[in-house]
Amino acid sequence: MNKGMLRVLEVNKAYYPHIGGIESLVRQYTEELGALKNVQLRTLVCRDDRGSTYSEKVGGRNIVRAGSLGTYFSCPLSLSFVRLFRRMAKNADVVHINVPFPLADAALLLSGYKGKVVVSWHSDVVKQKKLMKFYKPFMDSLLKRADVILTATQGHIDGSDYLPQYRSKCRVLPYGITPEDYLSVERKPVLTEKLNDKNAVKVFFTGRLVYYKGADILLKAFAKAENCELFIAGTGELEKSLKHYAAVNGLDKKVHFLGFLPDEELKQAYADCDIFVLPSVVKSEAFGIVQLEAMVYGKPVINTDLPSGVPYVSVHGETGLTVPPSDPDSLAAAINRLASDRELRETFGRNAAERVEEQFNEKNIIKELYRILSE
Repeated sequence: MNKGMLRVLEVNKAYYPHIGGIESLVRQYTEELGALKNVQLRTLVCRDDRGSTYSEKVGGRNIVRAGSLGTYFSCPLSLSFVRLFRRMAKNADVVHINVPFPLADAALLLSGYKGKVVVSWHSDVVKQKKLMKFYKPFMDSLLKRADVILTATQGHIDGSDYLPQYRSKCRVLPYGITPEDYLSVERKPVLTEKLNDKNAVKVFFTGRLVYYKGADILLKAFAKAENCELFIAGTGELEKSLKHYAAVNGLDKKVHFLGFLPDEELKQAYADCDIFVLPSVVKSEAFGIVQLEAMVYGKPVINTDLPSGVPYVSVHGETGLTVPPSDPDSLAAAINRLASDRELRETFGRNAAERVEEQFNEKNIIKELYRILSE
């Protein structure tokens, strides 16, 4: 081993091409930390489907995908993962575990690993209340064992049901994006060309169409929105019911369902919209990287006042507006306020782009992550 080499084991539930906010972050950590000359990084995840363990190169990095017996309560069941964790941790100076991922908590407990542990706490377990009765002892063990607990905002700590008692271990390390990756994309009027009213203000939402994203609240609010058209990018279990609601409530001409958008087209949609909305209703929405992806293009954001990191990303009265969750009337009022005031949209948008560059630039965040891991 080279002198001064930092050996890191990066651990998560899944990895690209699995789509998800945490998976995108773990890919960033793997590719960019792994590119540093004085870091030897290996990444251990579970495979998405049933099958045996295999290794592969993704983006030039070695990824070990542990065999799985399937996924239950959103968590893979894998004995291979426990064995691999024990073996790979022996050669690590620091293990970086991304949670919630109950299997990793158990694997650490069973591994006998004595080195440093850094936990990135992305959100509380919100939906699986019954699972928590079984999981909480493992989670408590992990949090007691951790040397450092990383959260993306102060809101992750203050709004958590579990972190306040470990406040002394917590440090805020935001999620980030690389502005150049977004600003270099060719601009195309991908939303404008779909407008029924060419003078309408373009309101954009992207995300999985699932319960906590609040797309149903957004549709209810949009029935009261004026001089706007809404563009919804994403798929999910609520897609059919959302389309039905739009149809029976006369929103056909005001709401466009775009389905899944490839990466480049999604970035073009951010660049072409006038207002971005993140109407999430529960703290399962812990941060909302999509806010950064809109803000980097100078777009104002309407988000919700959740007890999580969401309102810390786009700040009320500075880069957009924050409204109470599950409140269609307040959301409609915020949309109408921004839609009717172009100057306010532009002011918030300029502030948003500056905030991304100053607070959420990925290059700076990776440097800070390395510093924390190597302490």
